[in-house]
Amino acid sequence: MKTLFVSLLLPAFASILRADSPNIVFFLADDLGWSDTTLFGTTRFYETPNLERLAQRGMTFSRAYSASPLCSPTRSAVLTGLSPARTGITTPNCHTAQVVLEAIPGTSAPPNKHAIAPKPVTRLKTDYPNLAKTLKTAGYATGHFGKWHLGLEPYSPLEHGFDVDIPHHPGPGPAGSFVAPWKFANFTENAPGEHLEDRMADEAVAWMEKNRNRPFFLNYWQFSVHAPFDAKPDLIEKHRARVNPSDPQRSPTYAAMVESMDDAVGTLLDALDRLELTDNTIVVFTSDNGGNMYNEIDGTTPTSNAPLRGGKASMFEGGTRVPLVVAWPGVTVPATRSETLAQSEDFYPTIIEGLGLEVPSDQIFDGVSLLPALKGGKLEREAVFQYFPHDPGVPDWLPPSVSVHRGDWKLIRIFHAGEKGKHRYQLYDLKADIGETKNLAAERPELVSELDNLIEEFLMETEAVVPTANPAFDVSKYRPELEGLQNNGKNGEKKPVLSVAVPGWQSSKHATLTETGGVLRIDSTGNDPWISTRDLPAEAKGPFTLSMRISSNAAGSGLVYFNSKSEPGFKKERTAAFDLVHDGLEQDLEIAIPLKTLNALRIDPANAQGEIVVSRLELRDSDGNSIKIWLP
Repeated sequence: MKTLFVSLLLPAFASILRADSPNIVFFLADDLGWSDTTLFGTTRFYETPNLERLAQRGMTFSRAYSASPLCSPTRSAVLTGLSPARTGITTPNCHTAQVVLEAIPGTSAPPNKHAIAPKPVTRLKTDYPNLAKTLKTAGYATGHFGKWHLGLEPYSPLEHGFDVDIPHHPGPGPAGSFVAPWKFANFTENAPGEHLEDRMADEAVAWMEKNRNRPFFLNYWQFSVHAPFDAKPDLIEKHRARVNPSDPQRSPTYAAMVESMDDAVGTLLDALDRLELTDNTIVVFTSDNGGNMYNEIDGTTPTSNAPLRGGKASMFEGGTRVPLVVAWPGVTVPATRSETLAQSEDFYPTIIEGLGLEVPSDQIFDGVSLLPALKGGKLEREAVFQYFPHDPGVPDWLPPSVSVHRGDWKLIRIFHAGEKGKHRYQLYDLKADIGETKNLAAERPELVSELDNLIEEFLMETEAVVPTANPAFDVSKYRPELEGLQNNGKNGEKKPVLSVAVPGWQSSKHATLTETGGVLRIDSTGNDPWISTRDLPAEAKGPFTLSMRISSNAAGSGLVYFNSKSEPGFKKERTAAFDLVHDGLEQDLEIAIPLKTLNALRIDPANAQGEIVVSRLELRDSDGNSIKIWLP
């Protein structure tokens, strides 16, 4: 990976900073889809009057893209201006215990997969220049509010250039609930039933008031509208009365979550007006990826991204096309719209150029400045890219892929999924076919080649660690008709059961356990899926570490129960909790078991229906030696 110039030029920045330098308020919603707002005429159910209000103050982009169809990669791109292909952060696993700072090629995959996905980075390294550090060096007050999900200490916002971080939570979503009581480590509600987004907005406003007499960068990364799916009861009932059963957007809980998100935006806009800061504050609103189409709430999916195809964790438009509004006094013309291609990597270089700040000449950006477009002109850029070398089993999923948008054309390269290990392609004319229903790759081979050359140049420039062909691929075990269908049976056929009992392990009545292609598959049919074993070495001495590689599209928190011969029962006080993001992506977990001897283990990975896949399962002793390997 290229070395980035880290030291920033304080004297140059300080000479430019003035008392009237514009403030910056940056909103990043979580899992808010392109069709989840009233900005594009795609919803009759959700209400976002404050986003409409913001749009009246600035420019709305109809073709803005997140860096990834999942959150942590996009968050890293917003801060650094670098593609996930370059940083190696390609999954939302930055809350897990394992610290990985460089992506490396994967080593194996089940025989039903064409490609071996790389092993991703789990923390955003602090030696990258980023937007917060640059602005802080220039004299800005910097505050982070809400979700982070790029690493816990020493990779928290406080180590990435922010003066404050509230609630200082490293996890993938709210701790427990949006509606108090919460379960944050050091952040409690002010009143019973307090809504988390209301509180975040109040905290942000208080910090804004404290720093009103100096330029500030307020980074408000909202928890909304990520799971858990809960909301203010009165808002749920309000929207329940508005539900149209024939509308694919019909979850009253999700509609209430969208409203609370929009209310928080309004709280900050009101504060800017009250403090007379509106005319000197840049406001950006966007989302980290498309809307969630794979969980279930109120008897339906959380949302629909129609007319776009797919959603969160998908490489189709529903996974990566996101809302974007920029209100920049003196730059944007109020109530204007743009068809310019924009992406997450663009925000850092745009803000730096717009403020007149300098960065070292050898600092790398994968994005470009959007200033020409913000001023109403034409932006000269060839293409934008999304890199997602993973294949979670969500609706419209694809095997490990990379995409390019150039003009109205979009090409998706699916790594090694063609004949004899060659890549496979999907080509779409988005102007004529926004829903990506007709693959034109076979009809336009020259255009496929031309766009694929851009992809190859992008991968080489970013020094991406790419998927490799799987030498163990067995065509007889691949089911092409299941590609794109949700793996838990909600939106498509379930995966076939290829074998039955798994020696040494048993499951609860709410789970079906099978071994398929060298992995354990747990099909959860209820609210208490678990697997347990007594297949353990009696002579081993602890404490122990359970190492797992696991993916899930269920829901809920994870626990490992353990016991000894002297205390053989499974009890709540003998458990270890683990955070599992239920997005279908593999995560590496290391779970400490503080017993000197071990009699039995029970893994409770979720508390809802879905599919959990374990592809590595190993027990190590106190010296780190492997003492039992169920799955290598």
